[in-house]
Amino acid sequence: MTQGEAPQPSYLTLANDAEVTGEFEDRRSRFIAQMAHVESEAAANAFIEAVRSRHHDARHNVPAWVLSDGRERCSDDGEPSRTAGIPTLEVLHGAGLKDVCCVVTRYFGGTLLGPGGLVRAYTAATQAAVEAARTLGSIVEMTLVTRVVVQAPYFAYDRLARMVADAGGRVRDTIFAEDVQLACAFRTGDERAFVAAVTDFANGDDLCRVGEPGFAEF
Repeated sequence: MTQGEAPQPSYLTLANDAEVTGEFEDRRSRFIAQMAHVESEAAANAFIEAVRSRHHDARHNVPAWVLSDGRERCSDDGEPSRTAGIPTLEVLHGAGLKDVCCVVTRYFGGTLLGPGGLVRAYTAATQAAVEAARTLGSIVEMTLVTRVVVQAPYFAYDRLARMVADAGGRVRDTIFAEDVQLACAFRTGDERAFVAAVTDFANGDDLCRVGEPGFAEF
């Protein structure tokens, strides 16, 4: 992200605990795409090593990963240049996925597929994994969210809850103590209308604590 560039409002990723697979076969060569959620280069490397250990007898384990901060990497892992890693990465791009790592394992079937055949096979296996993730409901949207905590007297609780909903937000938690405290989440930008409404409701008093934006499921 360049200086002054606004952050993307949302992106798709795999659920934290999800690992999905997709397979493609061509002339007895098996291509097994394994995809998982990762949030760092170290996590991607750990997943790659786990897949390589799992399929230590395979001829190739082709990795590709992309992070939400813009970093990405891929490797052909011994396949001809640009026939494996890049096609795998391009499928992730095409699906709008970030914070994911995909490793496509190839068991050689004895017949050379040629550059075009390899590109098609690695693409098809990765697409199968993406489709499996969609079918399983494992793809989630991460949205830029701003959290707001508002503290007010009990009599204001129902009115504040309605104000949260009217601004498109959600109440994540409520604490009842001497006053009532609502922990709310808004798509970043929507919190401004809520804060303004609360300030007006409180005759100018500042009842809200606004957090820094961050990506989360909404």
